Amino acid sequence: MPRELKNTPKVKAQSKSSKIVTSVAMIIAALGLTYIPLPGSQKTVIVVSGTELQEPLQELEAKFEQANPNIRLELKFQGSQELVNNYLDQKNDFKPTILIPANGEILTELSDRLRTTNPTEPFYDSPRPLAKTLLVGIAWPERGKVLFPNGRFQWSKLEQAMQAGNWGKVGGSSNWGSFDFVTTDPTRSNSGQLTLNLWTQSKLGGAINADSFNNSSIQTLFSLIKKSVYQPPRSTDILLQEFIVRGANDADVATVYESVALYRWQQSAASKGKPYQVYYLDPSIETTATAAIVRRDVDAGTAKAAKQFLDFLTQPEQQAVFIQYGFRPVNNNVDLKTVPNSPWSQNIPGAEVNPSVKILPPPDIQIITEIQRQWERAN
Repeated sequence: MPRELKNTPKVKAQSKSSKIVTSVAMIIAALGLTYIPLPGSQKTVIVVSGTELQEPLQELEAKFEQANPNIRLELKFQGSQELVNNYLDQKNDFKPTILIPANGEILTELSDRLRTTNPTEPFYDSPRPLAKTLLVGIAWPERGKVLFPNGRFQWSKLEQAMQAGNWGKVGGSSNWGSFDFVTTDPTRSNSGQLTLNLWTQSKLGGAINADSFNNSSIQTLFSLIKKSVYQPPRSTDILLQEFIVRGANDADVATVYESVALYRWQQSAASKGKPYQVYYLDPSIETTATAAIVRRDVDAGTAKAAKQFLDFLTQPEQQAVFIQYGFRPVNNNVDLKTVPNSPWSQNIPGAEVNPSVKILPPPDIQIITEIQRQWERAN
């Protein structure tokens, strides 16, 4: 009869060792799955934002992806009105997950326009406010003192200078040459729309509606501005970078967001020696960068990943980053003055934590539509 095989101590030791190795391998694999996404499990969230948020979002992108390795962000930047128009007309060569225009009213416009062809809710959740800012004026110091001698921004003074055409006719030095005002294209950018809205209110002496743009004085004003503003930039941050590069010889006064004005102030100081002065408009408009997760071409898993990103952006630590870039927080637990490197602690000429001006809500969709229509008709 064949002898019965018995486990020798050596075989038992090898078996026990193999079990230990297998267990360790399983633990390592389990740990690895915690930190390394499985093939196909990573979600890509495509974020299309107004350019005013470009630098803070780029800074926060790596931090978010490090904390959430199963989510990859792709950031795209366009003018606020432009990003909505591109989404509506499907002009992008990518499928957006999140849209973040500078103004929540623009998302209302998007929602209304989408519902005309499809009654389905266009967003996964209610739009989320991320950061706030105001529309302000900026001017190079010497020119600002001539145009606004009392230190207060005035639309009427701006219009007079545009009508005159050169500084010599409005009390400035003839060596300064032509008067050059800069604003963004209102068919592509929110700040251009806010500029024309406030200027129209000032011209007519109070609140306006869609019919206000049929006034002949407003039509004349739009024509004057359009002739004076040659090739307006598509977005506010692009405008300010060009304003700094061009300097006082080619750009004298501009309307921009307080956020980019404060953030890029040091850049103007470094390149021009005498940085620009900030002027608070009275009244001004507070505009809130607002995010929406769109439904078209976005599955539920990707929408969940997008929500994680928006939750991340509204936490105090990330809100502090927005402050460092000149934005005002939507999280009331974050203080403008106590955040390290806050621009409100850098003695920027004209900057105020609580400016004593009246703050108006953004214009509604009807007024925005009329502003764009009147701009396109002006010649």
